Amino acid sequence: MNILDKIIEQKKIEVAERKAKKSVDELKQSEFFGRETFSLKQFLLDEDRTGIIAEFKRKSPSKGMINGTADVVEVTSAYRANGASCLSVLTDEIFFGGTTEDLIKARVNNIPILRKDFIIDEYQIVEAKSMGADVILLIAACLTPEEVKRLAAFAKSLSLEVLLELHDEEELQHICNETEIVGVNNRNLKTFIVDIERSIAMSKKIPADKIKVAESGISSIENINIFKQNGFRGFLIGENFMKEADPSKAFATFVSQLKNQSTRT
Repeated sequence: MNILDKIIEQKKIEVAERKAKKSVDELKQSEFFGRETFSLKQFLLDEDRTGIIAEFKRKSPSKGMINGTADVVEVTSAYRANGASCLSVLTDEIFFGGTTEDLIKARVNNIPILRKDFIIDEYQIVEAKSMGADVILLIAACLTPEEVKRLAAFAKSLSLEVLLELHDEEELQHICNETEIVGVNNRNLKTFIVDIERSIAMSKKIPADKIKVAESGISSIENINIFKQNGFRGFLIGENFMKEADPSKAFATFVSQLKNQSTRT
């Protein structure tokens, strides 16, 4: 059983437990459930924004603890203040050290927030809405094309956008009308090996009307330039900032370098 399989087996247990503790009707009573959501699509198409989806992540199955001391409000607020187009907040606790509370706290920021988790059930989408998320992640590697279509349609019915994550060409069949934003994860979730060139080659087969997002393994301005040249509008980056003692400062420096280069070109 690979890492992804283990995560999904645990997620099935978690979802059942959470359903037993809080009903959908209770989730809908949240102060955030009726709020007007921000559009990730609009933010990524805005030429004046960086396109960076800045992630708050404490640990990962492959790297272990990345940053166990960072404050979610401090870091996400700095991400927003320094030009992030979107925030990605991990809510998986066992494997990534995240919590629902992390996303709720990050909601002080007035930009789109992606609930980064392994979604397998409509219940988790209602949860995402109730905690203040604007976007959910659907991972093709753990869903069938039919499940992606069903879950994406349900998310849209709640005014949530969807980031569909792909890892290889076999998963291109998961793309549907309901998935307008398509991410290509440079890190294979089964082996956790990063391969940017393979991702770029695969991305060329994504329909032109989809907004492309590069995910994981992005560590330099050069990486972003390569992705931009290949039609990507979004860049999900987390570990590159979170591994630093001061993620806020690391992000500010990165964006400053990105803007300086844009000015020169």
